[in-house]
Amino acid sequence: MEIRTSRPEDLPQIEKLVVSRMDPSDGVDARLLMTDPDAGCDWVGVADDDGRIVSTLTLMDETVTLAGLDIPAGQIEQVATDTEYEGKGLVRGLMDWANDRSAERGHLLQFVMGVPYFYRQFGYVYSIPIKQTRPLVRKPEAVAGHTIRRATEADIPVLNQLQDEAQQGVDLRMGHGTPCWRWLIDRTGSITWIVDRDGTPVATGRSTPEEEGDVVLGEIAGIDDDAVKALVALVNPAEVGERHPALEDHLGARRADLDQYMVRIQSIPGLLEHLRPVFAQRLRGHDPDEVVLGFYRTHVRFRWDGEEIGPYEWGGTMLGPGSQGGAGIAPDLLAPLLFGPHGMDGLRRRFSDVYPGPKEDLMTRLFPPVTSDLLTFYLP
Repeated sequence: MEIRTSRPEDLPQIEKLVVSRMDPSDGVDARLLMTDPDAGCDWVGVADDDGRIVSTLTLMDETVTLAGLDIPAGQIEQVATDTEYEGKGLVRGLMDWANDRSAERGHLLQFVMGVPYFYRQFGYVYSIPIKQTRPLVRKPEAVAGHTIRRATEADIPVLNQLQDEAQQGVDLRMGHGTPCWRWLIDRTGSITWIVDRDGTPVATGRSTPEEEGDVVLGEIAGIDDDAVKALVALVNPAEVGERHPALEDHLGARRADLDQYMVRIQSIPGLLEHLRPVFAQRLRGHDPDEVVLGFYRTHVRFRWDGEEIGPYEWGGTMLGPGSQGGAGIAPDLLAPLLFGPHGMDGLRRRFSDVYPGPKEDLMTRLFPPVTSDLLTFYLP
């Protein structure tokens, strides 16, 4: 069994495999990605059993932005294994392939959404809330003058603008790049909509196709409440992804269960070095101090002089960082601490091995709760 990067001649088998384990539209997605010059076969790993493709995985390039700082990331998608080959460790081998490719591409983190628990086996941690889809219990009325149509590639600039405006005000964000917009517009597994008002685009959203059952509408963005309500009225979905406050009175109750993106940090030192500008921004106004972050088997020290962060000094095991004025952070909880909604103060109430230590004000400034809005290739 060979774990390797896919080749153009593998496409028919990959397409057939993902369709057999998922949906026909997933075969379209595989073809779009593998034949696109901005993605291609380098994005897809396969398990090859003497010429037979029996498992596959896609690693997509993404950019996540935290407090204005871009972070290169990878997203795992289209994981599929032939039923005859399940339980043989092929996905583990492909995840190793993805980790290596992520490092080569400069990704500082990876994320995935999918099968509950499964990806925790490979170092992924539940970290970032996924916005819920809720039943549409009261259809809004569309204000006269609005029409709806499918988006085309010519609409990509306005799609970017509408989504960028919708994500203003959140701490952690991810949009669709231009290549991804092309794939979304051309795929059959979802429909990207544009609402026009007197010929001018004023709203967008993405829905599942009717043939897949109850329609779900997500990624809603509009220039005002009337535009957003017109989008929902004209698509008339069964469920709506919560995002816009104008729709709150039209949606059913939130579910008690929780969906989250899972995150894997490629290298803690590499990520913390990259986040230096974010940390400096958060610490502005705090008196000069020494910062100690203990990850139990490793730790880091740096000096905050009131304006800048000094060099990181990495060391070994530190079982009691609180006794040295530091915070204790279980390494597998760093992702939810950096990117999740709880921050240091919230996580300390949930896990005994995350705590601010004696410098509580400093550590809660360094690790505040984070609001988020991520646009992913597949609608949650």
